[in-house]
Amino acid sequence: MYSIIARKNAELAAVEEERTARLYRISQRRNHILTDRLFAKLMVMQWLGGIVIAMWISPMAWNGSKIQPLWHVWAAICLGGAISAAPVLLAWRQPGRVVTRHVIAVAQILTSALLIHLTGGRFETHFHIFGSLTFLAFYRDWRVLVTATLVVVADHLVRGMLWPQSIFGVMDAGQWRWLEYVGWVMIEDVFLMISIQQNLTETLEVAKRRSRLESINAQIENQVIERTAELTEAHKQLVKTSRQAGMAEVATNVLHNVGNVLNSVNVSAETVAGKVRHFRISSLKNVAQLLREHEHHLPEFLTQDSRGRELPGYLVQLADNLAEPQKAILDEVRHLQNNIEHIKQIVSMQQNHARVAGVLETLDVVEIIEDAINMSITSLSRHGVSLVREFEAVPPVVLDRHKVMPILVNLLSNATQALAQQGKDKQMKVRVALNGADTVQIKVIDNGGGIAPENLTRIFQHGFTTKKDGHGFGLHSGALAAREMGGKLTAESEGVGCGAVFTLELPLSNLTKPHDEKNDR
Repeated sequence: MYSIIARKNAELAAVEEERTARLYRISQRRNHILTDRLFAKLMVMQWLGGIVIAMWISPMAWNGSKIQPLWHVWAAICLGGAISAAPVLLAWRQPGRVVTRHVIAVAQILTSALLIHLTGGRFETHFHIFGSLTFLAFYRDWRVLVTATLVVVADHLVRGMLWPQSIFGVMDAGQWRWLEYVGWVMIEDVFLMISIQQNLTETLEVAKRRSRLESINAQIENQVIERTAELTEAHKQLVKTSRQAGMAEVATNVLHNVGNVLNSVNVSAETVAGKVRHFRISSLKNVAQLLREHEHHLPEFLTQDSRGRELPGYLVQLADNLAEPQKAILDEVRHLQNNIEHIKQIVSMQQNHARVAGVLETLDVVEIIEDAINMSITSLSRHGVSLVREFEAVPPVVLDRHKVMPILVNLLSNATQALAQQGKDKQMKVRVALNGADTVQIKVIDNGGGIAPENLTRIFQHGFTTKKDGHGFGLHSGALAAREMGGKLTAESEGVGCGAVFTLELPLSNLTKPHDEKNDR
């Protein structure tokens, strides 16, 4: 276990390290591109500034020199343009490349050298070199500073030896004066390189933090995806369980009704058996035995023997005695047939509803309500509940019969159980009416025990029930099924002892959007 965790942590660390390096490279490249574009603009501005200096300052700086002022202007235009052309072109066409920033470094120092020349080697113009090195430090690449410094050394060495007036402003500047300028440049390089190193360290730390945050975000997103998948699966399982609970509610109700009818069947069968057991079969056997004994002289026996003369009257009396139990048996058999037919109807209705599960049908609302009532009629009768039908004319609905039937059976069953605790005047109303142009309402109203206000917000929650033997699935399953059909199931009650009203709203068409889920029962 620990080895697996260690290996996983090592893999995450390797991924973070690789991501850090990539972010660091991206940051550096973005900085190189931006700095290249900056120098491209700066080169053009310096070129134009050099021309202005050549026209206005060079004549005064080189006053008394043999060089004509016009040559300074041409040097600023041509030489300055040649120095600026290559870096500007590279910065535009190939930004971010190593060669581009080194070419820019060389061109920038050469531009400084040109400006120093145009100003006659004035000391304050040398600060342009220090400024150029500072700008070149924007690349955060110490190699660029090395390239620029080498160009500064070469320029001061060559011009200091061959043309000192161009760089120092005097004809005889001394043999080692160029080292003074180079020394100041190298001192600045040291500070700039320290700054570059600090900046790179900060950039790397930023990349590490960003990589770490991205890794944490990725882990959180993965956990969210996993938890979402688990919740989705749990919701599917909950819906399935609730649906099965709703189906079980219907099956339980069907079995309950069938059981009640079977009780009547059993009573009828016992009555028939009792009647049959008390048939006077023994008397018939005695008559048959007597006739068999005198079968060879039957006429003399029936006319001359006293027993034979009484036999016809005895048979008439026996027939009268058997007619009454026969009638009772026939009545019980007829009642038995009716009960068996009732059982067949209940089972047939359940089979019809189960067979069309998941299929949208055009349903007559009143017809499906009557089916639900027929499934519950025995329970209603047993508890002495008076059922009142208030059906308005409504158009057919397009729904799944298998989803609607468990809801209706459960509502009727709950109302019956609520009324079973009442003493007298047990009344249930089933009302059907339109609610607007696109919705039909089915209300189950009872004057039973009612619902406490604090329970009205909980009765649709999964597992919540106020019944001792309840499971809390029926109403929750019904609410979910109603929402899947684009409708809703709601409850109203003024309090304990004031009865309750459950309303099932169904769309007339199946092309509806599901309602937002409210309180689950």
